[in-house]
Order: sequence, then structure tokens, then C-alpha cells
Amino acid sequence: MSTEPETTEKAGPGTPDVPGAADQKATPGEGRADAGPGTAQGPAETGDSAADAGSDGTEAAGDARGAGAGRAEGMSSAETAEDRAGTGAATGGAGNGTDAGAGDAEGGSGTSAAADGGAEGAGGGAEGDGGAGDASELSEAEAELVAQRLERERIERRKAEKKRPIESGAKLSGKAADLLAAVRAVESGDKPVATVFTEPAPAPRRPAPEPVRRPQPVPAAPASVPPAASVPETVEAVRRVLAEGGAPEALAPQVAAALGEGADAALREDPWQLLRIGGVRPDQADGFARALLGAACGPGDERRGRAITVWLLEQAALAGHTALELPTLTAALARQSVRDADAAVQSTLAEGEALAFQDALEEPGAAAPQASGDGDDGEEERPVRVLVGLEQYALAEESLADGLARLVNSLSKDSEQAWASAAGALSGGAAELARAVAGHGLVLHTGGEAARAEPAALLDAARAAGLRAFAVCHTPDGCRRLAATLSATSPAQRGAGNGVTPEDRRHPASALPDTDRAQPSAGAGTGAASEEQAHAAFAAEHGVCTVTGLLAGAEGPGRDADGALELDLLIVLDAPQLDVESAATLVESLPDGARLVLSGDPALLWSAGPGRVFADLLAARVVPQIASRVPDPGPIGELVSGIGIGELNQVAAPGKEVVIVPVRDAGEAVHRTVQLVADSVPRALGVPADQTVVITPGHGGAAGTRALNSALKERLNPGPGRFGGFDPGDRIAYSPTPGRTVPGVVVKADADGLHLSCAGVPVVVPRERVESAVRHGWAVTAHQAVGARWPAAVVVLPGDAAQALSRPWVYTAFGRAERHLSVVHGVEQALPKAVAETPAKPRTTRLQTLLRAQMPAS
Repeated sequence: MSTEPETTEKAGPGTPDVPGAADQKATPGEGRADAGPGTAQGPAETGDSAADAGSDGTEAAGDARGAGAGRAEGMSSAETAEDRAGTGAATGGAGNGTDAGAGDAEGGSGTSAAADGGAEGAGGGAEGDGGAGDASELSEAEAELVAQRLERERIERRKAEKKRPIESGAKLSGKAADLLAAVRAVESGDKPVATVFTEPAPAPRRPAPEPVRRPQPVPAAPASVPPAASVPETVEAVRRVLAEGGAPEALAPQVAAALGEGADAALREDPWQLLRIGGVRPDQADGFARALLGAACGPGDERRGRAITVWLLEQAALAGHTALELPTLTAALARQSVRDADAAVQSTLAEGEALAFQDALEEPGAAAPQASGDGDDGEEERPVRVLVGLEQYALAEESLADGLARLVNSLSKDSEQAWASAAGALSGGAAELARAVAGHGLVLHTGGEAARAEPAALLDAARAAGLRAFAVCHTPDGCRRLAATLSATSPAQRGAGNGVTPEDRRHPASALPDTDRAQPSAGAGTGAASEEQAHAAFAAEHGVCTVTGLLAGAEGPGRDADGALELDLLIVLDAPQLDVESAATLVESLPDGARLVLSGDPALLWSAGPGRVFADLLAARVVPQIASRVPDPGPIGELVSGIGIGELNQVAAPGKEVVIVPVRDAGEAVHRTVQLVADSVPRALGVPADQTVVITPGHGGAAGTRALNSALKERLNPGPGRFGGFDPGDRIAYSPTPGRTVPGVVVKADADGLHLSCAGVPVVVPRERVESAVRHGWAVTAHQAVGARWPAAVVVLPGDAAQALSRPWVYTAFGRAERHLSVVHGVEQALPKAVAETPAKPRTTRLQTLLRAQMPAS
């Protein structure tokens, strides 16, 4: 929608058509005409044609020196002003202009003035020789004319006090200075300076609903304590400190939330506390500290060392580490110009801002134990590694290890008959899984997408046997797929195999009758939302929900008097996506005697949060592990299975299940991606654009999510982006908490914020959180897409993405497609090299050591 004013009023009769006037060109896009001589300005904003009317009129006023011409122009101007006088915004100049010197007022003769407040020489012709006769025709504007005449007299008195003329721009500025220069030119008979009117200063205009473009990037508010919870007085005090130190005042709510009461005093005492805010770098905090502390600030400041130590540990947590080895931490501190890294670490530990641990090295290849030198007790010294970590992650990891040991050691024998009944109703891999669960409190299950049928069959059989069983998934789409698998399971099928047919494994969504794809389309509206709600109701009825919904108490079973979940069995699918904090909370919620199954694909990307819970449990080998033998079907399943073992194979795709689209550069990659999503895939395969996901390695770059989403929005849902860059119908990726992404669609926006529909659930994102929590969602990263699948996926690999590729990334991205996969390929040999040689980046955690100390190897 255009944001220009609707009024396009042309220059009125007060703009005489004289030789030379045509030389002045109108300036497009100006919302109003400058209040120059010879221009009648109405109450509304004028359009393009009126923008230069003032210059034409001024030049005419300088040339019209005959009595007849001046009189005629004065009359026309007076009539125009009379027509507009009812609004009180325009008046006419009624001077007769009998000769060049007769009109003493600065506006010249025959001009129409705008009541603009700063236009000193506008409409002065009313004081000319013949002004009285014309003034009688302006009865409706008489009061306005009198007021303007008094104002001009005041201006004349001020000028008379000057020793010399005021030069344009010397004392005045902006529009007043430009108008004064024009008046001087008229008085001298010269043509005004061209720049006076060809580039007028913009005038105030009515607020227009212009699109708001998203700035890049902004620090995200801490999820645990919303900035809105801060006391306004504290926020204002912090704002003053930030302004004094030259930091963005917009950070005040986040600083107040992070530092709490007295945040302004704490920040002034230790300016490096600014590093607690996400997105702030050490060099920015150093500049802020220098501005506040002056000469007292230095690189050896103890406060700086502590703050940077904590900041480095927080950055490590963002990369997935729960702790850092001491040599790694001290080396990182040295790179940040901390003079005494060891002292900085010791100070951080002494203040309780971090914890240190000594873990025995028991991994293969570790140094052999050495005998003690004292010879008294004959004990051997075991090699250890010293780790430093933030308290929240260290305690979460220890709590998780304790909780898992409790489940393993508190196995209940009361429900043996029910478990025997459940196992007897199954066969194949599902029966093997059921037997393992019957005899152990914790069981690990691994496999691809098709292997989800085995825990689904276990869930169904356990509930049929009277056990309180529930399953949780990482995303709403995971719940939908699991519910589809459950709906395809009949009693006869449960007795014959794993509970689903081969066709159901290929397209589990088809098991839900009359089901559309879970991702809501741009124009789906109520229909898609109602289908999503139907899916959610079916899932809840069959004991399926999301991890976050279960932990929040919004979904799942109730809790007993002790606060534990009333469950006999909890199955966690998408287990690799569990970070250490979520896993610890989940395990702590289970009662003694409950059984826990962690099921997932170990080849996928790990969790967005700290830790690698599923991988650590598999590596520790302290509980039973059941590996599914059900392969993922079809060409896509064959391709992804090969990637999982480091091989990028060519596969036969007679139905165009896999298509490679070579590109030369990022620009061509964006073009071909839009073409695939909007035209080729819907036309050739019948998969609409709203059921296709685009996956790319990062947000930035010429073919990152930002560039791709911009191009896709322009093609699929064009609009001005009025609501923080969004329009109704836009596909979005909403992150309610860091590391968790939910796809959805924009419904509307109002004073409450941006209204979304996410998996059929209405969500309102407050205005202040839209920037940090909502992105366009046609194109996402592999980390954002993990846990969900789409009928079609377009994976974009531009040439600059080679360094970001790894085997887990490629495995995850390619595996998001159910029926069709297009690879926009611009990395040449970097793709097979990444699959063959680049495993997951290692993460430093303590869970394996803690588990081995509490549970013997199985």
C-alpha cells in the first residue's frame, strides 16, 4: 500500500503562468508545497504538482510590475484564498502591484500566502496601494489577514533594528532561511536561488502506515526474567547510567532485569556487568567502562577479568558446552587481553560466579595411573581434568545423573503382569523394546524416522494393558506424526508386527483421514487451525504431547501430592534434542518406579542448548540400548541412511524424489529457490508452497534465511510489512525460548502485539519481543527445522556455506523431506567431503563421568 498522502491538489490560480515558470520542475514525493510567494497552500498535504508552485509564483511576482498584471494576479490569488479560507490554513495576498517599489511588504505583489509560522515574507501584498479594495473581498479570512499583518509588522521592526541585512542561513535555519533568501531575491528583482525550492525541507505530514524494517541485530532479552517485570524507576535509573557511558539506552530494561534492584548502582560500580546482556561484546563493555571510570579503568582490572570469565562460559554454553577445561578457559582469557588469566578464574570462583570440578579421566587413550610418591597407602593417582562451568549447568548435569540413577535403582515389580501382557501383544522390534522396558528403569532406543513406529506401538500396547503411559516429542509436528502413526495402528496390526504398514511408514500423515499438512498455509486461516486442533486433541487422547507442554503443566498427565507425574512409563522421542536442563527437569518429575525410554536418531544435530544428553548416555553404556532395524523407505531414506555412515551416494529417483539443482553463485541460488518453491514443486509434484520448507546453513549472507525469506515473501505474500516487518499470512518461525522454534503464520497485529497461529494454537507476541522472538519462516536453519518434517524440502547450499557443513547438518537437513528433496547445490566437492570427514563438533560435558560413578556398565 502506498504511504504517500492521498491529496494531490494542483497549484491554484494563485500560481501565474508566465515565461520562465515552466523551467521550474516539480519535485516528486513531496507531501506539501513550500509556503513560498505565489503559492496558495490548503489545509491538506499537497501533491507533487504543488511542490514547486512557490518558485513559479515568486518568479512571476518579480516580473509582474505593471498595474494591470499585478492587479489581475492579486484578484486570482484572493479568490483562491477565499475558497480555502474556511479551513483557516491559507490566505490570499490582495496587493495590486502597481510598480516594483509600491509593495513594501516582503512577499511581493499578487501572491497567496501560507500561514506556516516561519514564512516571513509570505502574502505581503495586502499592504500594497490597492490592498484595501481587495481586502473587502476576503471577509471570511479578514481575521487571519489581520493576524498576519501584525506578524509582518513585528518582523519589519526586528529587521529595522539590524545594521545590515540578514543573510540566508546566518541567523535562521531550515525553511525560514530558505524563504528569506527567496524574498531577498524578489526585492532585488533577481531570480531566486534554484536550491531554495527544488530541495525543500520535509514538512510534518500525517502519520502514514509505512512498513517498518527490522534493524540488525538487537540483543535478546533474558527469557527467564522478562524486562517488563522491572520496576520503572529502576529502568529509568539504569537508562541514565547507560547514557552517561555511551551505551544504547534501549538496553535499560534488560540490564534492570538481569541485575535486579539497585541495578544502576551495580552497573556504575562494575560497568563490565553489561556483558550479562546478550549480544554485548567485551570491546563494547570496555568502552562503556572507560566512559564511566575514566583513568581508573584498565585491562588488568579484577572486575573485568571476572566479567569476561563469566562471559566466556556463557558463550561456551551457547555452543553446547556445559563446562570448559581450565587450559581452554585461560587461553581464551588471554585472547581477550586479560593479563592474569589464572587470577581472573580464581576471582570468579571465589565470588561464586562459577564452579570448578576435577573429573577422573577414564576415556580410552587416557594416561595410565601412576603410583603415589609417599608409599604409605599404596593408592594410585588417577589422572584428572579440571573443568570450570557455570553453576546452573553444573547443577543440572549432576541432578540429571542423580535422577537417572534413581530410576534405574527403583524399578517397581508391581506391574510385571501388565508389562508381560504389553510385550506379548507386540512382535519384532517393538516387542524387543517392550521386554527391555519391562526389566529396566531406563532404556535407550535408536533409529530413523520409520523406527518411531516401535515406541508408538509400545505406547499403544502399554496403555491397552492398563499402564499409565505417555509420549512426548520435541515439536508439535512430531506429536502430529506420532499421532498419525498411532491412528494407523489397529489391533490386528499390533499382533502382526510393529503396528504400521509399509505405506504408513512412507506417509504417516495419510493415516489421519482428510488430513491436510500440519504447517498452516498463508491463507488457510480457521480451516488449518481447526485441523491442527483436531490433531492435538487426538494426540492428547492417545497420550502424546510436547516436552515443553509437559514441563509447563499445560499438557500431559496430572501430578501427585509430591509433585511427581502420575506415570508408569514416559517415552521421549527426539531425545537428541534434549538439553541438560530440560532433561534434568523431566527426570526429576518422574516418580520412583517409573520407566523412561529415550528414543531418537543419534545422527541428527544435537540440542540447541548446552549438553549432549542422548550422546553421553549412549557413550556411557550403562543402560540397555535397542537399535531399530527398520530402515527409512524410498530414495530419500536411502540417501539419508548413507549420509549417516559418511557416504553420499547417488540414488535412483524415478518419481523425482531427489533433484539436484546446480548453481554458480548466491544470487542464482536465491532465484532458483524461489522458482522451486513457488512454481516447479507445486506444478510437478502437487506440493503447495506452504507445505515446502527451505533450509540453509545460516541467517546471514547472500543466500541466508534473511535473503531467502525476503525473496520468498515478495513472491508468495507481498506486502508492506506494517507490523514490524510482518503482514497477515506470512509464514514465521517463533522462538518462545532460546533454542526452541515453532512454525506458524501471522494472523494480525494490534496494540497487544503480533497475533500468530502456531500449530493451531493462538499466540500473542508482545510488541517489544517481536524483534527477538519472531522471524519469517519460509526459510529456516537446520537447527530450527529439526524435529519437524515437510512434504517437500529445498536445501540451499551456496558457495560460502562450505565451512558450515558437517555430516550431522547434512543428515538433518536432507531428512526433513518426506516426499521430495531439492538440493540447490553450489558447494561442489565440499558437500561429499563434509559428509565423509566432518563429524559433529565435540562438546565438553561431565555427564558420562557422573553416570559411570553411579551406575555400573551394562
